[in-house]
Amino acid sequence: MKKYLVILAAIIFSCTPQQQKKSENEEAISSEKNELIQEGEGHFSNMKQLTFGGDNAEAYWSLDNSKLVFQSNAAKWGVECDQIFVTDPFTDDLAKNQPNMISTGMGRTTCSYFMPGDTSVVYASTHLGNESCPPVPERREDGKYVWPIYSDFDIFVTDLDGNILKQLTDTPGYDAEATVSPNGDKIVFTSMRSGDLELYTMNIDGSDVVQITDELGYDGGAFFSPDGSKLIFRSSRPKTDEEIKIYKDLLAEGLVMPTDMELYICNADGSDLRQLTDLGKSNWCPFFHPSGEKVVFSSNHETERGFPFNLYMINIDGTGLEQISHDNTFDAFPMFSPDGKYLVFSSNRNNGGTRDTNLFITEWKD
Repeated sequence: MKKYLVILAAIIFSCTPQQQKKSENEEAISSEKNELIQEGEGHFSNMKQLTFGGDNAEAYWSLDNSKLVFQSNAAKWGVECDQIFVTDPFTDDLAKNQPNMISTGMGRTTCSYFMPGDTSVVYASTHLGNESCPPVPERREDGKYVWPIYSDFDIFVTDLDGNILKQLTDTPGYDAEATVSPNGDKIVFTSMRSGDLELYTMNIDGSDVVQITDELGYDGGAFFSPDGSKLIFRSSRPKTDEEIKIYKDLLAEGLVMPTDMELYICNADGSDLRQLTDLGKSNWCPFFHPSGEKVVFSSNHETERGFPFNLYMINIDGTGLEQISHDNTFDAFPMFSPDGKYLVFSSNRNNGGTRDTNLFITEWKD
């Protein structure tokens, strides 16, 4: 009888809604086989592929660890260029069902992120400038690989039903790449309002805009540390006269060349700025480990031809560089769930030899 009561008590106390959801989530991931994990990927366990076709990237967690917001141009979902979607990575079957689109379906979108409370999302869109997808840069005669910096990008807040609640920026030129402090008080973003691509912060309502960086070069992809005290970001900082000319000439065309980027770290107000990596080639899409003492990022610094990209981790003092993924294609956009149990990232693995970039979620082992 005593044994029965102990078991019954365990069942009762283990079935609160939050704990039951947590158990279901873990079971959904653990049911997957590890065939997606490459040799040497010791931090990964029970990996699950979330999307199947198109370009799917920049998936970021809700604060309650239950949802992902991401951008996709999957043709099967009726979009012509990147739009913003929300999904439950533990229960949704995106191989069969379309996730909920929360952007307008017009223009091109990028860089979505959950706002405090997980009932709204901040993202950038070009739809006010033109409802059509903006043109993709043509292949250049000089062979340079470039990213477009669309001047129509502004930053908006939407609810999870796709209703725009507020426009946060309304200045000429590029405003995008917004992410939110875990403290729920600040947003960091990249803007061209000074004539160069610099980092800015603003309050959660768009007020009190403050410039954070001021050196020539593309500063972008910034994220706050778990305690909100620091920023990690990527930057291309041209030094020589030739590099500066190339950077300025491309910027005048609305383009940047992301083939030479390093990671920088600073306090949330821009003070104590320092270069974190000095690896060469492209080091980008950094995100803090939940401890706040390490950063995970994507890099091609060990390659001869600029490919593949793999995930790496480094201590915030610049020591302890460790390769995390060992794919022979492309792994990028890593983000830890706030509770540190999962990592989501984009990859070309398991795409059947196509160019599809899909989302993957894996249990994380420190």
